[in-house]
Amino acid sequence: MSEKINFEEKLKKLESIVKELENGEVNLDDAIDKFNEAMIISKECSDKLKNVEEQVNKILLDDGKLEDFTIDNNSN
Repeated sequence: MSEKINFEEKLKKLESIVKELENGEVNLDDAIDKFNEAMIISKECSDKLKNVEEQVNKILLDDGKLEDFTIDNNSN
């Protein structure tokens, strides 16, 4: 999708497409187009979630800097 819409709007669009396809009243050509659109939206949402997950895996230090969260397995 080339237009800029936020994550929540993408989820609503994805849900709408799924409902249309589940309805079974979409002709085959339109169903294929809608399926392809849904796959693009799904990938965009997945990429966004991955990016957010990476951000959440950082710790905000006392001085306000972000640092990667790591566990030191070498300490005994």
